[in-house]
Amino acid sequence: QVQLVESGGGLVQAGGSLRLSCAASGSFFGIDNMGWYRQAPGKQRQLVAAINRGGNTNLEDSVKGRFTISRDNAKNTISLQVNSLKPEDTAVYYCVADVKLASYTIGSLRYWGQGTQVTVSS
Repeated sequence: QVQLVESGGGLVQAGGSLRLSCAASGSFFGIDNMGWYRQAPGKQRQLVAAINRGGNTNLEDSVKGRFTISRDNAKNTISLQVNSLKPEDTAVYYCVADVKLASYTIGSLRYWGQGTQVTVSS
């Protein structure tokens, strides 16, 4: 009923940039918070950036000044602009959304995308 699809990952050299995108589709009333997690080999999944419906954002300290999260409420999409990439940014990046399925439902349900691979070479 709800699907999140990520795109924009790839292989880049250190110092390069990518723009990751996530599109929500299906039948739902609205979306509250959205964000990006990442998981590198051997490490825990980590919240990288989050944005609420009003456009307020939170970024993990290690990516501040390099990553930017944005949102288009009309299109139910978010993007993550990733600049000055470092090898340690290599990970699978996952889109997450808190979805209100209908006007009469209480709260929201969390949905996850399948992930997109970002690989940064030295």
